[in-house]
Amino acid sequence: MKEFKKIYSYVIPYWSYALLNISFNIISVFFALFSMTMVIPFLGILFRTQPLVTNLLPFSFSFEILKHDFYYLLSKIIINYGEAQALVMICIIVTVATLLKTGFNYLASYYMSPIMNGVVKDIHKKIYDKILILPLSYYSEERKGDILARITNDVQEIKFSIMSSLDMVFRDPLTIIIFISMLIFMSFELSIFILVFFPISGLIIGRIGKTLKSTSLRGQHKMGDLLSLIEETLSGLRIIKAFNAENVVIRKFKALNNQYYIIMNTVTRQRSLSTPLGEFLGTFVMVTVMWYGGSLVLGKESYLSPASFIGYLIILSQIIPPVKSLSNAYYNIQKGAASIERISHIIDAEVKIIEKPDAIPINEFKKEIEYKNISFTYQQGDEEWVLRNINLKIERGRTVALVGQSGGGKTTLADLLPRFHLIESGEILVDGVNIEKYRITDLRDTMSIVTQESILFNDTIFNNIALGKDIATMDEVVAAAKVANAHNFIMEMENQYQSNIGDRGCKLSGGQRQRLCIARAVLKNPAILILDEATSSLDTESERLVQDAIFNLMKNRTSIVIAHRLSTIKNADEICVIHKGEIVEKGTHTSLLEKEGYYKKLFDMQMFS
Repeated sequence: MKEFKKIYSYVIPYWSYALLNISFNIISVFFALFSMTMVIPFLGILFRTQPLVTNLLPFSFSFEILKHDFYYLLSKIIINYGEAQALVMICIIVTVATLLKTGFNYLASYYMSPIMNGVVKDIHKKIYDKILILPLSYYSEERKGDILARITNDVQEIKFSIMSSLDMVFRDPLTIIIFISMLIFMSFELSIFILVFFPISGLIIGRIGKTLKSTSLRGQHKMGDLLSLIEETLSGLRIIKAFNAENVVIRKFKALNNQYYIIMNTVTRQRSLSTPLGEFLGTFVMVTVMWYGGSLVLGKESYLSPASFIGYLIILSQIIPPVKSLSNAYYNIQKGAASIERISHIIDAEVKIIEKPDAIPINEFKKEIEYKNISFTYQQGDEEWVLRNINLKIERGRTVALVGQSGGGKTTLADLLPRFHLIESGEILVDGVNIEKYRITDLRDTMSIVTQESILFNDTIFNNIALGKDIATMDEVVAAAKVANAHNFIMEMENQYQSNIGDRGCKLSGGQRQRLCIARAVLKNPAILILDEATSSLDTESERLVQDAIFNLMKNRTSIVIAHRLSTIKNADEICVIHKGEIVEKGTHTSLLEKEGYYKKLFDMQMFS
């Protein structure tokens, strides 16, 4: 099972704990077996069927010799102190053996804990790291709620379904193998039933387990749909209430919830089948052995004494619980395998944007940015190109504006520069070097982005502004806030720069959020600035404050400005009109108006409106 191997590959770093766990489990099983075999001499003394042994054989690691010498010690105690004292001795030995068995069993579980929790920790880290390095195009095909479901629900399913079964997988097979070996040694003829039983029961359990995995996978997908709907509901709650759409989303949620309910009923019932099925198969074998073994004991020429037969049955009865546990573990692993498959979809996702081993640093931007014959589509092989044959030069210190209809490819064109997407055709040069040859972190260090949506985090104002700088002082943060026209409203807040702004900055107004984003860009002090509709969603007063902050930010920087409001880019050094993924016009505001082309139409529509 590939999924099972993937999980156990995470166990390798914790091999020392696994070795301790296996060692203590083996010791525990031997003490358990020893305490069970003590029943045979106990019954022999109790029913006086065991003859006294008066000679001691030389010590050797042989079961027969060890058994003979043990009976010699018991016989000596019976001769000197009586049968009652011998029974007391056996009871003490069984008690001590059981204490040691449970003690080593606890130690095995003790060293299993760091393995279980360590594997879950490593999976969390691997998924989170992968989320950060996957290109933005990956998330255009995935829903946020489903990704959250994989990180939370699926990882927990791995923990509870698989990692909780690790102890059983390490311990129970050892128990079964050692106990069966003992039973075969005691009576190979009786043990044939057990050797036939295990393959048959394995086939039955395996057939049911396969259906459980596929059903669990459907359940996990449905949970992803549920979490996606909940995430969308929380994000769009204002719109849902404004349009009285509560009944619409309730119906949608009810349908998904009912589907999940039906699927999980099937999963639970299939998994619950493991216990009665294991118990029935175990009882069937026990009854068969009792019947056949009893007929041997009752026979005149039986090689198996009644005490040995009862001891055999007791040891056999101790195999049934680990067999049941192992079948439960198998069902749990099958259920968790569906979660591993979903998580692997993220972990094994192709990282198309890869830094070359010999990538070179870029410490400063000196000359120009050049887009050469750029064509791009989000899906490889897709005939619908987002950008086609883009050629553009942006000299250092100049401001270039990108305008045009929505969906024309303006944001995509800007996003190619920091390598958010993989370029399908053409190349982008920074100071004459293809950006794919630069270190990704160095390249992104040369630029800052301010988007239309104010992306802030549930943290303090200080930490939000200082996000792009590893070590930032209070003076630097305050200076950046002043440039962004944010210092005054920050000082009016109760905890000033240590004020928490809530989820996505919900405690602030739109203009305040945007000014914090600008302050963050100012603090980074980038050579290249990308402004993506930075003022389009603001009211007039907020726009003026933000626009002033942007003008402060743009001083002495190379800027790429994406704008719908043409009034905000009149003073740009060059304006590029993008229509259906192509640059159809270039020039200054005045020269483009004189051409009476696309730009003139856009300008007239805005002036008229």
